[in-house]
Parts: sequence; C-alpha cells; structure tokens
Amino acid sequence: MELRPLGRTGLKIAPLVFGGNVFGWTADEKTSFALLSRFFEAGFNTVDTADVYSSWAPGNSGGESEVIIGKWLKSGAVARDKAIVVTKVGSDLGEGRKGLSQKWIMHAVEDSLKRLQTDYIDLYLSHWPDASVPYEETLAAHTKLKEQGKVRAVGGSNLDATQLQASLDAATANGLQRYDVLQPEYNLYDRGGFEGPLAELCQREDIGVITYFSLASGFLTGKYRTPADTQGKARGEDAGKYLDAKGQRILAALDTVSAEIGAKPAEIALAWLMAKPTVTAPIASATSLSQLESLIKSASLSLTSDQIALLDKAGA
Repeated sequence: MELRPLGRTGLKIAPLVFGGNVFGWTADEKTSFALLSRFFEAGFNTVDTADVYSSWAPGNSGGESEVIIGKWLKSGAVARDKAIVVTKVGSDLGEGRKGLSQKWIMHAVEDSLKRLQTDYIDLYLSHWPDASVPYEETLAAHTKLKEQGKVRAVGGSNLDATQLQASLDAATANGLQRYDVLQPEYNLYDRGGFEGPLAELCQREDIGVITYFSLASGFLTGKYRTPADTQGKARGEDAGKYLDAKGQRILAALDTVSAEIGAKPAEIALAWLMAKPTVTAPIASATSLSQLESLIKSASLSLTSDQIALLDKAGA
C-alpha cells in the first residue's frame, strides 16, 4: 500500500481514511469492529472520528464513535503504533461544552483519550472555526498538548483560505504550533469551497489535506438518482439536495467511466479525489463489508487524464 506524507506532520497515511462517523449510529459495535479490522488488514492505516460522533443518533450524547474505536484498539486487532487515529474538538456537546478555548481543549482531549483508551492522539483537529477565541489561544493549547506528547500532530477543519492564513500568521507571530493538516468538505460536486485560494494555500504551505463528505452523503455512489430513492434512507435527505442538473451530469460522467473501467461510481469518485495533487486522502465510510470492499478497490484504480477531465468538466 502506498503511504503518503501528511504535510509536514511526519505521519504517513494510506490514500483512503475510514470515516468513523457511522460507528454507534448506522454501524453497531460488532459491525464496526469487523469493518475496522478488514480496513487495516487491507493495508490502510487511518481512522477519522470526533468527540461529537455520533450525537445525532437517537439515544446518543456524543463520544460513541471514540468509545468503539477505543475498544477495538484495546482488543489488539492492530498494534497501536500501526494505527493513525484522527479526532476533533470544538463541536457542541451541550451544556456549554464546545469551542476552541484553551480551557475546553485541555479538558476535551482528556475525555477523548479516555474514550479511545490510548495515551496519545495521532492527529487532533479543531473541528470548526470559533470566532470567540483568538487563534493564538487555540494554538497555544495545541502546542501544549504536542509538547506533553498527548497529540502527535494538529490541524483544522472547515476553515476557509482567510481563516487558515490568519491561523498560520498567528502561529508564526507567537512561536506556536501551526495547523499542519486541513480537513475540508470536498468532492466531485462540492468543489468551490476548496478549489482555488484554499487549495493553493495548502499546496504552498505543505499542509496535508484529508477531505470529508468525499461521496457527497452517498450521492456519488449512484444509488440516489430520483427523489424516490432518498425516501426512508439514513442519509437520503442529505443526498437529495444533489439531485439537480449538475448532479445528473456528474452521475452521467461517473456512469461513462464506470463502463470503461468496470468500477462502481463510488470507487471512481474516490479515485478522482486521490488523483488530485492537493489531496492527501479522502475520508469515506461504510456500514457493511461489501461496501467496504468497494472502498478498498478505489485505492487501486488509476484514472486516465481523459477520464479525470471528463469528471472535472461534469462537476465544474
């Protein structure tokens, strides 16, 4: 398995990251264990989660995904130093437990470490910008955690180019750890938020990029083609917003490439991301072993320049 350097972090990751947002939601503990074990057996090495996953599921309060990953790590399915664990801080957990203040980060990291049953987090991300806290305060907390050995690398998620540049400037001015990784929303359909100034900044500053919603809430799997297809599905409502002219163009392009190389639309959509020079690895999740085998296949696909151009044009 090809391992790619994750910016300047010193971490090397496989070209696909498993999305842990499904753990404790659409994948129960037993299923999650099986999915993680198969993913790592296939040569991949990174799982992404957050302290807030999966608080949106009935009966959940957040932290469920981290707990499942922690139990899996503790089971010895893979050596701890062979697994790269990404988690995040800052989302609203209720009762004022949110944001990027130094006080909250220092508290939240201990909770995450406990749930993950580990003494360090490989990559710790600020989940959302927090305008109420100066970048230097947030970065000071991350710097302290790195010095303590509780995190190996830090980054941000959902920052635009102006925000990311401001965070870099604050790090330089105050001698603090900067964000070395960005996690943006980016896929064949949702491109405007990342392409352009933000992607150029990441490339210029050697910032690793791990994309989320890489399959546009499942839309790019090709299973949602009409409004009727979205009814009663866990992510159907999210996928329904892509059922416009642009979405249909993208599905048509995916179908064309699918026929040419004998791969599924989801596999092609992920391979398109992996081929982007500004992307280190996309995140994708699965809730069954059959879905996971498809994700695994995506990492071995090689798209031609003509196929990439066709997909680029469809989602422009």
